[in-house]
Amino acid sequence: MVGTDPASRIYVERKARVAERLGFAHRQVDLPPDISQERLLALVAELNRVQKVDGILVQLPLPGDLDGDAVLEAIDPAKDVDCFHPLNTGLLTLGRPRFVPCTAAAIMAILEHWGVGLSGRSATVVGRSPIVGRPVSLLLDRAGATVTVCHSRTPDLEPHVRAADILVLALGRPLAIPGRWVKPGAAVLDVGINRMPDGSLCGDLDYGHAMDRAAYITPVPGGVGPMTIAMLMRNTFLAASARQNVTPG
Repeated sequence: MVGTDPASRIYVERKARVAERLGFAHRQVDLPPDISQERLLALVAELNRVQKVDGILVQLPLPGDLDGDAVLEAIDPAKDVDCFHPLNTGLLTLGRPRFVPCTAAAIMAILEHWGVGLSGRSATVVGRSPIVGRPVSLLLDRAGATVTVCHSRTPDLEPHVRAADILVLALGRPLAIPGRWVKPGAAVLDVGINRMPDGSLCGDLDYGHAMDRAAYITPVPGGVGPMTIAMLMRNTFLAASARQNVTPG
């Protein structure tokens, strides 16, 4: 954890609580916002060498002029439980993932829990970030859905949203998608978490009309977020198992 970003700190604390509840050894390293790139890379290299460490994650975004890509690339891919290293991203693209990015894995787990069939369905992903939009679009495509990826420069978003049997929102803009756009019977997963002026949290979806139209819908907060942390713990368990040559039961 570099710096003191309040939102990042809350998320890190939640991860720590879940790790402790599961009995995972957890070490949080707090670093000043003015840390040098060299010192940060040296710390990652040190953790790569520690045999008792199975998973390393760097809380993003990094402050100042720190090169986040260089830091992520410095993590041992076998310990990259966030699945941000280029090697792990490439394996995911090839359909041979070592790990699956945590939020994308959470979305797929929720759809499976709901019993939503994906083969032959229309899926719209709003947002194309390498953390959420791109990996979840790959997973949905591999599951047999016909996937449309939209983003901030999509000129007419409404028809893409209206056509979606499965709608994933990861735009990062509060209440950007009107509920009346949601297709009746759709499964909606809102990844957005935005803080409003009054301090409350909301997603990318205006839930007003959506609640009456969607067959399934995730709340904000309390929906995709907790499942993302669960998938992080799963990736850590898989990393530990692989490093000990143990096949998870």
